[in-house]
Amino acid sequence: MEKIRIFVSSVQSELASERAALRDYVRSDALLRRFFDVFLFEDIPASDHRPDQLYLGEVENCEIYLGIFGNEYGFEDSFGVSPTEQEFDLATSLGKQRLIFINGTSASSRNEKMQALIDKAETDVVRRKFSEFEDLKTGLYAALVEYLGDRELLRDSPFDMAHCDGTSFDDLDLDQIHGFIRAARQTRQFPLGENTLPEDLLRHLSLLNKDRLTNAAILLFGREPQRFLLSSEVKCAHFHGTKTTKPIPSFQVYRGTVFQMVDQAVDFVLSKIAFSIGTRAEHTQIARTYEIPREVVTEAIVNAVAHRDYTDSGSVQVMLFSDRLEVLNSGSLPASLTVDSLSEPHQSVPGNPLLAESMYLSGYIERMGTGTVDMIERCVSAGLREPEFVSAGNFTVKIGRQVTPQVTPQVTPQVTPQVTEEIMQLLEAIVGDMKRTEIQEKLGLRDKKNFRANYLKPAIDQELIEMTIPDAPRSSLQKYRLTEKGRAYIEN
Repeated sequence: MEKIRIFVSSVQSELASERAALRDYVRSDALLRRFFDVFLFEDIPASDHRPDQLYLGEVENCEIYLGIFGNEYGFEDSFGVSPTEQEFDLATSLGKQRLIFINGTSASSRNEKMQALIDKAETDVVRRKFSEFEDLKTGLYAALVEYLGDRELLRDSPFDMAHCDGTSFDDLDLDQIHGFIRAARQTRQFPLGENTLPEDLLRHLSLLNKDRLTNAAILLFGREPQRFLLSSEVKCAHFHGTKTTKPIPSFQVYRGTVFQMVDQAVDFVLSKIAFSIGTRAEHTQIARTYEIPREVVTEAIVNAVAHRDYTDSGSVQVMLFSDRLEVLNSGSLPASLTVDSLSEPHQSVPGNPLLAESMYLSGYIERMGTGTVDMIERCVSAGLREPEFVSAGNFTVKIGRQVTPQVTPQVTPQVTPQVTEEIMQLLEAIVGDMKRTEIQEKLGLRDKKNFRANYLKPAIDQELIEMTIPDAPRSSLQKYRLTEKGRAYIEN
């Protein structure tokens, strides 16, 4: 989140030490420094601009005008007006939040023009008096905390229930909304139909705050959620060894709704780990088994996205090493839970309850409070060690891998350098002529955009697969098959 800028009035000499001390106090306080930065005129580097242009420009750029008035009026321009009064008048005309603190000296010892400025400020601004710096510091802290509360940046309710500033219904993606309703009806017998108006759906899901879109509404159904919530992204990295080293062999940053980010991150991991393909002996669909169960990968990533602290500037990180998968988020366990309690059924205490509920309705979360237990059971059944849960500032899930020796096939030199792990999986999955949806389902991939970008298009560009109807690439009858080059790669 971009910090809120505070401009401090430019009295030239009087109270200079107090103004500098306030700046240092805000920048060092654990709470205030998360949200605010303070600007003093003295902090501007030397330039050839007129001073009044500089300080008035800073007033325009700030969100809060902080006036610290004492006895002196300060330097006067040709019209007999000081910079302090010019700044106050500009902040007033621009509708800036104004906080006025007055040094507690008597009016008799104060410059007449300064007293007039104080009287003018008194008409529509709450002012506070101070006699010592501690009074000034305490008063400012209280005023800034109140400001954060009014802006819903500090709140008793969860982040996802707060109003998302600057958003409107035009920022919603109707395709996402309709897709959610279809999934929720199929998975949880959701009562609303696909023709439900967006406002009615949001109201049903408690995603409106006084008829305004909440953060949860944007994260679930926004066209571009990161326009408003910058850190709401998932970073995925694949390392060949057991440590984070540079250059990173494979790195992706995924954005979009929480559903899109989960799908893309899960597909990223599944495209990098080993798998085996079964037969149709027991099911009509060919079974596909990953070294880390798909459900475990999905649960770890869904938990990170649903429960993370979205007020933190850090993003969800998914890191695949040769011996483990780590999923990290900026959230922390609630006070009622411990790391040990995650290994048995426990009460669900979601950090973002609106996100969690909608992800449950759409099938991304199976049962409240049992996800970590299911992860443990599935890992043990797959011959893996139990996942490790770490809560230390951030929350991290560490899932072990079945380390197997890598076998490098002898492949013709003109093919090998360009074939990625994703393309290798695609070639192995194609049997005869297959539709995109059939290939994607066989690979166990949910995100269509990711599949086209990282699997289908690169394989076509390298002439390893081809379309059955090349003259009509968007035909509903379109299928894909291996080329001679692709078959040669598989045979080798």
